[in-house]
Amino acid sequence: MDFENIEYYNNKVILKNTKNFNIKQTFECGQCFRWEKVNDNDFIGVAYGKVIEVEQKNDIIIIYNTNEEDFNNIWLKYFDLKRDYSKIKEELSKDQLLESSVEYGYGIRLLNQEPFELVISFIISARNSIPVISKTIKNISEKWGNSIEYKGKIYYAFPTIEQLSHANLEEIQSTGASFRSKYIYDTVKNIYNCELAKKGELQSNKLEEIEMILNKYDLDKIAKMNDDDCHKALQEFMGIGAKVADCIMLFSMNKYSAFPVDVWVKRAMMHFYGAEDSSLNKIRIFARNRFGEISGFAQQYLFYYARENNIKV
Repeated sequence: MDFENIEYYNNKVILKNTKNFNIKQTFECGQCFRWEKVNDNDFIGVAYGKVIEVEQKNDIIIIYNTNEEDFNNIWLKYFDLKRDYSKIKEELSKDQLLESSVEYGYGIRLLNQEPFELVISFIISARNSIPVISKTIKNISEKWGNSIEYKGKIYYAFPTIEQLSHANLEEIQSTGASFRSKYIYDTVKNIYNCELAKKGELQSNKLEEIEMILNKYDLDKIAKMNDDDCHKALQEFMGIGAKVADCIMLFSMNKYSAFPVDVWVKRAMMHFYGAEDSSLNKIRIFARNRFGEISGFAQQYLFYYARENNIKV
């Protein structure tokens, strides 16, 4: 584990002697959209139906508004705290071209987020900026999610599949999702129908239709597939292409060979590796061949370095 000591209190958990964990880098490396910055060392976020505040004082991490049970059941996995990032960084730093990115983003950790939320969030992310993505997700949460109070302020959990299934297309459009609204509407409908089918509650006399829905739209089943099959299966959803599929599987399905390629990652690969200014898929294949089963970690270091340093080609 990347911490040595832990102290539990009624409303907070303190991790001492943490390593390979910088909360600013972790929350600002493009993998999540529900964390609000109080300052560089203090963030408030909503995940798994909970609101927590995370403060960092050098190698001490304090998680407020939580307890021992939630820490062990949710946050230990969410922050990937059982993984030794020193080994990953050591392995990636053998690649001298990547070494500077690893050193720059020394405290990035890959978050284990909730798959349904990530599917909708990254559909929203397509051809979009992070502030607009965050605002749209916030609007969706306020409209259909459960309210949670913390420090006198109301926050909203991301809606469940059932809660969001009540949204019509016009209501989704009103959140700012733009042309992506129809993708969200279709995806929610299919995932909800799959959940009903799993419980034997889907109203359909067509056995073939039920089997198709169960085979195509079951997120639990997709998450258990091997990495390549998972990548293909996610692209069966409307509005999910190769890059969005890579993001979903990397940030919520433990598929660490995923390598999402956006403009920043493309620039980084051209800058460091002289990758041709070619298709995103060619860069994805090149990177996965180079970094193997830990490609996703390499992607985060490269993305953060390229964006923070405004790399141009």
